[in-house]
Amino acid sequence: MEPKTLSGNTIGAPVPERTYRVVQWATGNIGTRALRGVIEHPHLALAGLYVHTPDKAGRDAGDLCGAESTGVAATTDIDDILALGADCVLYMPRSFDLAEVCRILASGSNIVTTRGEFHHASAMDPAARSEVEAACALGGTSIHSTGSSPGFVTEALPLVLTSIQRNLDRLAIDEFADLSQRNTPGILFDIMGFGREPAVFEDYRIDHIRSNFGPSLQSVADALGLRLDSVEARGELATAREQVSIAAGTIDPGTVAAQRVTVTGVRDGAALLQFRATWYCTTDVVVDWDIRPTGWHIDVAGDAPMDVDIRFPIPLERMSAVSPSYTANRAVNAVPVVCAAAPGIRTTAELPQMLAALG
Repeated sequence: MEPKTLSGNTIGAPVPERTYRVVQWATGNIGTRALRGVIEHPHLALAGLYVHTPDKAGRDAGDLCGAESTGVAATTDIDDILALGADCVLYMPRSFDLAEVCRILASGSNIVTTRGEFHHASAMDPAARSEVEAACALGGTSIHSTGSSPGFVTEALPLVLTSIQRNLDRLAIDEFADLSQRNTPGILFDIMGFGREPAVFEDYRIDHIRSNFGPSLQSVADALGLRLDSVEARGELATAREQVSIAAGTIDPGTVAAQRVTVTGVRDGAALLQFRATWYCTTDVVVDWDIRPTGWHIDVAGDAPMDVDIRFPIPLERMSAVSPSYTANRAVNAVPVVCAAAPGIRTTAELPQMLAALG
């Protein structure tokens, strides 16, 4: 490990050409894909693997992600991980733990995470931000939140698309996800509420989306030198016209078949930056929504207007197997630039372009 100092690498500095020792933290859907990405990356070396369940402890990392044996055994002991002195930890747990994040950073290991707490430092709880920044200063380390959404589509791509603008009136991102072939009834019916009688969109879900995507939009606004007066969020539900059978079960007429959540950065009473996610099990719904195939649509209104569609050329029945790559890969590719950055909480705008290093 080569820890940074406050007088060391600066934001935007060239990335050193060397091998980075990386720890993978957690092996859920995204973590497992990231683990394999580290193993296969030409400039990364797997130093350790942290898992939460005892039955994974002691198993070879390659066995847990379908790769060849690595000689690296999984552990549930954070002290074992900190003792490795890795350059970076890919932090991907289901729940956020401020204390363990600060321990990692203070130990001298940088963090790249697919969790949403660090997209914009000023959006954090002041006390938590102070603890994280103190840990970064102590360890000479950086932390960066990224992924596909939020991350790539709400930060990296908007910054590129606005680079040919001189006047920006509005930038709107639409995300579409066809869930009809996702055979996960517990998630779709129990957690997301598909197939239920329509009711008020739960405040906790709106708050969750706002806390994940609001800081991402604010980060873009700051990078562009634009003031946002507020960040607002709202949720909408749409019901099925007819009974529909999906991989997870059956949705009856009049029950929730589509959901839409919108997060808007407002300036002078108008939407300046917006992210809207539409998740649906059928397009045959009562409301008149523009529902497109799984993918992203970005509309840029300015003096160089653009209308961009990004579609995923993957059969829906394979989407759940392929989609973790969209989130995990960007995090893996971010390791060298985060390790080279100045200590602190780093945004997409502050970091150099993340290259894939496919050779």
